[in-house]
Amino acid sequence: MNKVSEFLLKKSSNYDKIDRFVAFRMYEKYKKKLKIKPIIHIVGTNGKGSTGRYLTQLLHHLGYKVGHYTSPHLFSFNERFYLNSKIISDKKLELAHQKLSNIFKNDLEELSYFEYATFLAAILFKDCDYIIFEAGVGGEFDATSIFDKKLSIFTRIGFDHKDLLGNTLKDIARTKLKIMTKKALITTKQEKEVLDLAKHIAYMKKTRLYFNELLNNKIKNQFENYAKKYQLPDFLKHNLNLALNACVLLEGEKRTFKAFEKLKALNLLARCQKINSKLYVDVGHNQMAAKALYERFQNIKIDLIYNSYLDKDIFEILKTLKPIIDTIKIYKYKDEQRKLANNIIFSIAKELNIKCEEFQSLNSNKISLVFGSFVLVEKFLKELRE
Repeated sequence: MNKVSEFLLKKSSNYDKIDRFVAFRMYEKYKKKLKIKPIIHIVGTNGKGSTGRYLTQLLHHLGYKVGHYTSPHLFSFNERFYLNSKIISDKKLELAHQKLSNIFKNDLEELSYFEYATFLAAILFKDCDYIIFEAGVGGEFDATSIFDKKLSIFTRIGFDHKDLLGNTLKDIARTKLKIMTKKALITTKQEKEVLDLAKHIAYMKKTRLYFNELLNNKIKNQFENYAKKYQLPDFLKHNLNLALNACVLLEGEKRTFKAFEKLKALNLLARCQKINSKLYVDVGHNQMAAKALYERFQNIKIDLIYNSYLDKDIFEILKTLKPIIDTIKIYKYKDEQRKLANNIIFSIAKELNIKCEEFQSLNSNKISLVFGSFVLVEKFLKELRE
């Protein structure tokens, strides 16, 4: 077993609490040795991963060395670190661990799973021209928020992790928006109270706040061609639009168009990913993602292969998806760290009058959507391969 795996075995990947002060204290203590450039910081509820990866691919096409740190992962820890169009190798990850261990020494043990991964990214990407960090949970208390920022990007903000971030949309939005830097981009596809709060915080911080309305006609025409070519669902179209706007802010319209001409398909797993003609997988696992999937599959009846942790608003998720669901098939799997909502889903399905049963097999005559956490999708795809 390598050193990275050994370290991760001691840590939980779940958020029992968020203590930003550990990461902040460590960064203040060791930042002269880390020497990381100001980051592009992506914060929001949904769309962070695909927005960041599209922007990474665009900037790489302009000849830059680009690192993208995202979370969580699907199959391997390495997936969190994407450097120059490739997932980082085991060898580079081990070297980064050794460097981080030499800097932090005994303090390394104080880091949580996510904090450790975040500082690993700082080591791996220190020579990059652009460094893109995706916040984990929230913003204000997230380990990624401790670094200096070149640009803040805010994707759609909605209800999620209420136990950590607050019970109202405004409270949740505040924890995310408060960390905006002097130059920020936000999608206009928000609730009015979120946009109003963003404008207020930008005014108080003297931030230049931009909206995703910066694309010229030439880029817009290319956008329509690209979306048609890759059959993008609406939510991916939206996230690509936001990435293009960010690229315009960073590199200008001409260079953005040049990068866009070279852009291939999104290189990121499980974002409404088509496995075959009858099977899709998505790791959205909240109400906002459910709405996006309803829009993608409306007028089609699907089998929903689903399970959830207890901290999710399962009723609202299934209520949102109800018009497109033929049958909910509860996918049961072992999770050593968190309890699954197996019987609760049956009860909610009955209340919503949706047919529900335990998953046994795929129906070859129907489209199936595997929807839930990264862990659920990972275990389902591994079982499918086997």
